Amino acid sequence: MEIAVQIALNAVIAGAIYSLAALSFNLLYSTTRFFDLALGAYAAIGAYTMFWLYKMHDFPLLLALVMSILVAGAFGFAVEKIIYRRLRIRKASAVVFIVASLGVLTVIEAILAMTFTSQFQTLSKNSGGAQTINIMGGVMTETQVWILGSALLVMTVLGLVLRYTMFGKSVRAIADDEEVAQIV
Repeated sequence: MEIAVQIALNAVIAGAIYSLAALSFNLLYSTTRFFDLALGAYAAIGAYTMFWLYKMHDFPLLLALVMSILVAGAFGFAVEKIIYRRLRIRKASAVVFIVASLGVLTVIEAILAMTFTSQFQTLSKNSGGAQTINIMGGVMTETQVWILGSALLVMTVLGLVLRYTMFGKSVRAIADDEEVAQIV
């Protein structure tokens, strides 16, 4: 029975991570109408920024987290302005967008690999064992609890923002019909 509980816990944690990825791809595709292959690379920029600030330069955890989110967002915004917007102005086809996003992905991965190596990195500063939580015979690490809690929080906040704010209503309108949303 314990193995079934452990499998269920692992599935819930993996599902939370996959749900965040699916939400980001869905939100991006519904508003831009193309599948940006470099989306994961933007997340990697945020992750390596977090690693660089927190682990290598001893920034406080919360400050490093906020700064890494801002850096990743600014990089994605810059790519949109410099590359994708110019392609939209030229009325490029979907294939051109896919090739451009593949190019962005390749460049980001190469720069990150040259800068940080392609070896496994961790944010943990302590060398001791991680705290674990027993749930009905299954085990979750403290990191997994944080992953699950963060994913649930992000999904809830995103749902509330999209449903109840003017920004969210604008995003949903663009996702429904960009031309009508621009006219309104």
